Formats: sequence, C-alpha cells, structure tokens
Amino acid sequence: MRIGVLGTGYVGLVAGACFSDSGNHVTCGDVDREKISRLQKGIIPIFEPGLEEIVVRNLKAKRLVFTSELSDVISKAQVIIIAVGTPPAEDGSSDLRYLLGAVQNIRSYLTGDAVVVIKSTVPVGTADKVVQQLKGIRHKVSVVSNPEFLKEGTAVNDFLRPERVILGCEDERARQTVADLYAPYVRSGNPILYMSNRSAELSKYAANTFLAMKISYINELATICERVGANIHDVRKGLITDSRIGHKFLYPGCGYGGSCFPKDVQALIQLGKEYDLGLDMFSAVHSVNERQKRVIFEKISRHFHGELKGRTIAIWGLSFKPMTDDMREAPSVTLIDQLLAHQCKVRAYDPVATGEARRLFENKIELYEDGYEAIDHADALAIMTEWNEFRNPDFELLKKGLKSAVVFDGRDLYSPESMVRNGFTYYCIGKPDPK
Repeated sequence: MRIGVLGTGYVGLVAGACFSDSGNHVTCGDVDREKISRLQKGIIPIFEPGLEEIVVRNLKAKRLVFTSELSDVISKAQVIIIAVGTPPAEDGSSDLRYLLGAVQNIRSYLTGDAVVVIKSTVPVGTADKVVQQLKGIRHKVSVVSNPEFLKEGTAVNDFLRPERVILGCEDERARQTVADLYAPYVRSGNPILYMSNRSAELSKYAANTFLAMKISYINELATICERVGANIHDVRKGLITDSRIGHKFLYPGCGYGGSCFPKDVQALIQLGKEYDLGLDMFSAVHSVNERQKRVIFEKISRHFHGELKGRTIAIWGLSFKPMTDDMREAPSVTLIDQLLAHQCKVRAYDPVATGEARRLFENKIELYEDGYEAIDHADALAIMTEWNEFRNPDFELLKKGLKSAVVFDGRDLYSPESMVRNGFTYYCIGKPDPK
C-alpha cells in the first residue's frame, strides 16, 4: 500500500517506519528540512529503542522515504496519515493550526481517491472539521480517526503488537482499507475496535486521563501516609492484590510528565468547559500532579531549613520516564527550576537526556556523562527518574562522593531501612520523613 505520513515527530516516525517494515511503501514528510536531511541519512532525532534499526533497514530497501516536499507525500498516497503536533494552547485546549494546515495541503496536492487517517491526538469533533475542510475536493476522501497508544520507551513494540486498534469512521470502504493496513499486527487476536469518529477521539483522552488519575490517586495516598505514619508500599499491596484494581500505574513518585498525560488531562478539562461541565475529577488529577512535582524540592528545603543559597544538589535522572530522552513536563525540570530560583548549583546526570537538558537549560546547570562525577562534593542527591542503573548503585562510592549522605528519592527505588543501616539520611515518597 502507498502511504503518506505528514509529520515526523514521535508518532509519525514510529508509524511510518513500522508500516514500511511490513512491506508498504511509505513517504514521510515534514517542513523541518534539517530534520528531514538527518532522517535521510538514518539519523534518528529521538531516543526510542529499536527504531533506528527499522528506519535504516527500510531506507536501504527503499520502502521508506523522507522528504520536505509535501506534494510528494500526498499526491499518490492511498492512505495519508496526519501525525503533526497538537500542542496545548494557553487555556489547555489543543492547538489545531498544524493539523488544519496539513488538511489544506491535502486539498492542494491530492491527485486521486484517498483515506485520511488522523493519528494526532485531537479534541472531540476534529474529524468533523476535517471532513468539512475537505468538502468540494474532486476526489473521494474518507476520514478515519485512529488514535495512537504508544508508550515512549516501548513504542516500536506497542505498534507492532498493539493491545487494540481503534478506528473511528463512517465509511465502510475506508474502514476496510485501514483494517487491512493493521492486519499484520493483530494476528494474535487482539481486536480492531470500530466506532464513530467522536468515540474514537474521546477514547484516547479516556485512556490517558484514567492512567493519570491512577498516578495522582496513589500520590495523594502517599501524602496521607507521610502525615499519619503509614507506609505507602504496604497500603499499595492492599490495593493491587484486589483483582478489581490491579497494579499498573499505581506507583508513588514525584509526578507524571511527558507529552501525553499532562496535555490530555488539560485538554479534557477544557472540553468540559466548552460543554459547561465541571469535570472536577480531572481538574483534581491535574492539581495533585502539579503539587507532586514540587514535593522533592519541599523535602530538600525542609531538610536544609530553607538555607539553600549556594548549596549544590546532584540529580540523577532528567527524562520524565526511563528509556526516553523526553523531558517535556518532567518533574526534574520543575525541581531544577526551583533550585535555580533559590540560587542552588545543580549537577545532573541522565543516561540519554543530556542533549535535551543542555538545550533546555543551556549553561545554567552542570551536566555529566557519569553519575558518580555528578555527585562529587554535592550537598545531596535527588533521584528523579527510575533508570535501571540507579536501582543498585555503589552505595559506598555514593556516600564517599557526597558532602553529606543525604538522598531524596522521587521514585522510591530503595529500602528506607537499608539506607539508614548504610548511614544515609533518606527521604522518599509515602513514608514519614526522617526526624
């Protein structure tokens, strides 16, 4: 099948590469000429395990092409995938200017019948707007809403082995075309779910806000535990052994980040305002998370009795989660901003996000290629991302490097009892702070 992909961001790049790997001829387009030039050489702009191999393999096979000429993406495609960004506006709603611009390009360059697939995360009713904008075009064009459910760090596997594929459409021919496209990935029996465009659009928000709610829920419980002297991990065991609840996304920590959960929660809140609905639960989810992203700084400030000026804080972990270099809405960014505002020095290490941190903070923080170099003569260590290499470090080397053996663990990686036995003052989430 001939596929055109508009947008080579996270979703477009993964989708284009994976579709080409199953034998389709895919042309990916982007207005960013520098990015396209690098992609043409097989240089991937994001850290995503397994993606580079697929891109390079299909570039060599000439099944995958990157171009900045959007007419080449659109003109002869049977399926056109819109995967451009829909960033949040100031009020939290989704900015659709790039998506609607992509639709206008389709109007301009399409030379035959096609199915337009919306993979960008969009507000309910966007497909209707796209249909209206394509009215009057001389070719038959159908619009399918196909939300993505890729997790950064496991996106390739998520695409190749989806738990479900959601297709929103009103046209049987279009539905069958896109179903055929996904057929190689659902051979194990996982379903393709057919529904209206509006239901498909809302399904994306429903999934992400539910997961965000679970994270805020466990973090709210962790706050209670710290105050009343309970242990959140014991409380969690009581929850996850209930088959109605389960264990996923019920881990206490310093808050969620990334490109999806924060944006989608706020977008759903804004949707409620448009329909005169309070949606108080989603507002609370957002508020709890914003507060939780400040909790490590508050612990640091209390430990040093508010005397932070001139102190050096080391940070392990900058990305919002492991196996990605994405720092969008990362709790580490909130912590760094607060520390800098209080005239602290920041020494930081992350296995893959150093380049992104350098772009965000320029020369405001010191970045290291080795975690133990980052802690040298620091007043304390804050752990903000649960990378595997942080789970069992050399504690003697850690204690030797720090000025004082103080650790603020935003991901609850260690046993508090063990840390105390090893001579550390240890702050974590969901247990009372040390006296």
